[in-house]
Amino acid sequence: MRRWQARALVLPLALAACGPVPVDRAEDACFAQLGPAPGLRGTAAMGVGSDGLLTDIDVEFTASTSQGRDPAEVYEACVYRKSGQLPRRPLYDRPDWRG
Repeated sequence: MRRWQARALVLPLALAACGPVPVDRAEDACFAQLGPAPGLRGTAAMGVGSDGLLTDIDVEFTASTSQGRDPAEVYEACVYRKSGQLPRRPLYDRPDWRG
């Protein structure tokens, strides 16, 4: 009987964790996900040794979270999905936006 009571208490708590979050927390989480895209980075090295010409090239490409879409649209959709509300302030009006 006690096992059933414990489950009855845990289930509502688990379901509450899946619910919408406050809009300010959703804005912070979505802004952190969006962030500035690092894009394309790499290094190149070239030299001459006893074995002849030596080269080394490393290229790293990181895709943007916005996937070619307007970052403001991605931010707005993310905040709405997490909180069920639109952002209190558009992305481009945030003082910490550096896009």
